[in-house]
This record gives sequence, structure tokens and C-alpha cells, in this order.
Amino acid sequence: MSVFKQGKVYRYEFQFMGQRIRESAHTSDKELARSIERKRRTAMEESAGGVKRPKPLLFRKAGKTWLAGNAHWSESYREINKLKFSHLLPVFGNLLISEISNEKISKFQMRRKKSGASNREINMETGVLRMILRKHRLWHLLAPEFHPLPERDDVGRALFLEEANRILEAALASRSRSLFPALMTYLHTGVRSAELRKMRWSQVDFIRRTITVGKSKTRGGDGRGIPLNDEAFEILAEWHSRFQDPKPDDFVFPSERYGFDGHQSYLTGAVAVYDLDPTKPMGSWKSAWTTCRKAAGVWCRLHDLRHTFISALGEAGVPESTMKAIAGWMSAKMLERYSHTRNQAKQDAVNMLPRRRPE
Repeated sequence: MSVFKQGKVYRYEFQFMGQRIRESAHTSDKELARSIERKRRTAMEESAGGVKRPKPLLFRKAGKTWLAGNAHWSESYREINKLKFSHLLPVFGNLLISEISNEKISKFQMRRKKSGASNREINMETGVLRMILRKHRLWHLLAPEFHPLPERDDVGRALFLEEANRILEAALASRSRSLFPALMTYLHTGVRSAELRKMRWSQVDFIRRTITVGKSKTRGGDGRGIPLNDEAFEILAEWHSRFQDPKPDDFVFPSERYGFDGHQSYLTGAVAVYDLDPTKPMGSWKSAWTTCRKAAGVWCRLHDLRHTFISALGEAGVPESTMKAIAGWMSAKMLERYSHTRNQAKQDAVNMLPRRRPE
């Protein structure tokens, strides 16, 4: 075995299983070059003896490989995980997966909190980190000292009637022509955002006045039927009439874009639809929804329209089994919340009865 300098860097040379190994150590430090040579020879001996050691792997590469796998995922779930992974990259992207520590995870949590992310969002992102490291048998080293952020369980709320009306009035004035019918459908059917966004006309039965949910977030939600009341039926029928000969496989809320319509329309606010593609679903109402909420002066989530729908069922005395059948699934906490709402409505009702005890 020998180490020698060639130019500005050291090289090493040794015999291994009848072969001459001659490589650069890529360093001008002789002692470091000797250490590199010893490790190289040891690695070759272990490999020849059947010992396999994991190669150094960047988190960026490990994450992309993880995303490319999992063939059983739906496309929407894959996109959700891509978004979560993208938030991890600025902190962990250039680190080896073996370099990730609980201290670095804590710094990531603080960084995301400063950027305005909720504890729930951050926990979901560290969940992706956990799955990637678990795939490489590394998470068990961090798990004992890892602390997820506390999450609120009272985020969702039902809107007051006056709040819902203000939101609907603002939606009527929105540039997005689909926002109002979408919000009306949420309020009258309790569907989730993804369920409505990917709904096709074949799932709307105008004869029986029902909609059939396609793939849902939960197994109990797949294929469930939701009856349409008069207002929901009317809004969907009116929306259907805006399209020229819509096909059964066309999306109820298709991908479309909006632009100013006519000369000086930027002054009047007149808009026109362009780039309509009924074979693709609406990407998101996020921008239109945010503008709508601000105009209405109501601070809530889009998912709160589902809470509003289910709360209305609870106040009307609908049995829990029927509520679960319509909503698709509700956690024990959600049922408890709606049961409390229903009991309060009953209490308010009986309190309205006149006093009958003689004075």
C-alpha cells in the first residue's frame, strides 16, 4: 500500500484480489489521504464478503424516489404529498438523510410557524419527512425525541345565517362565475372540496334529484348518494344550462379562465370566460374564495360550509346515522359537537314554551 502526491493532490495505490487499485484521494493532506485509502480498502473487503452498506443519499433524492413510488396512491394524494415535500426542501433538501436530527426538525417547525403555517400543516409536512426516513430505516433513531406540534380540535365552525348570506352575496359579484353555484352546492349537500371539484355530470341525477359522490377521502364516503333539496336542484340545473350540450363525462365545474370583456372593461369589471376545458376539473377556488371572504367580512374556511350543512341537519333533529350516511363519515369529536348543537337547539325550543304554572 502506498500514498503519493501527484500534482497538488495525493493518490493511493494497493493490490486487491489480484487487481491494482489506483485512485485519487482528492486532498492535499497526506494523513487524510491515508485515512481515505484505508476506508476504501475496507469498503472493498466488506463488499467482497457480502456486507452491504447504504450509500450516502441526499434527502432531496430520497424524497423524489419516495414520491415516484407508491403506485397505489391517487393522483390527488400524490399532488398533496408533493406540496408537503416542497416545504421540506429548503431546510432538508441538501442534507444527507443520515444528517437529519431532531434539532433540525425543530428549526424547521419554527421556520414554518414564522411563515404563517398552522400547526396542522406543519405536522402533516413532518409526517412526510417521517415516511421518507422510515423507508430508509432511520426514523426509529429520531422517534423517541420527536415532538409534533399541538393541534386545535375546534378549528371548524358553522356559519351564522347572516354570515352565509353575506358570503353568497359576495360570491354573486365574483369574477369567477362558478364560485356562487359551488358555494351553494357546498351549503346544501355538505360535500368536501375534492368531491365537488372532481364531480362529473354523470354523477348528477336530475330525475331522482340526487348526486352520487365519486372517490372520497374516506371509504365510507365513496359512492354515497346525497338527495338534492329544491334550492340545490335549481342551482345545479341552472349551472348545467350554461354549457352547450355537456357530456356525461364532463366535469360539473370544469377548468376555465377569466379575462376582461370588451373595451375599457377593466373599468367596469366585465369579464368573459376563455380557455374552457370540460375534460379537466377546476383547479381551485382559492383566489376567488379569498377575495369573496374579504368582501363579505367573514373569516372562515371553505370546509366550514360543510360544518354549516351538518350543523343544520343536527339542529333539525336528523338522526346521527342519517347524518353520517349523508356526510360520508364523521369523527367522534364531530358527532359530539353536532350532538351538542342539536341538544342546544332542543333546549332553546322548549325554553320558548309559555309558562303554565298558575301564579
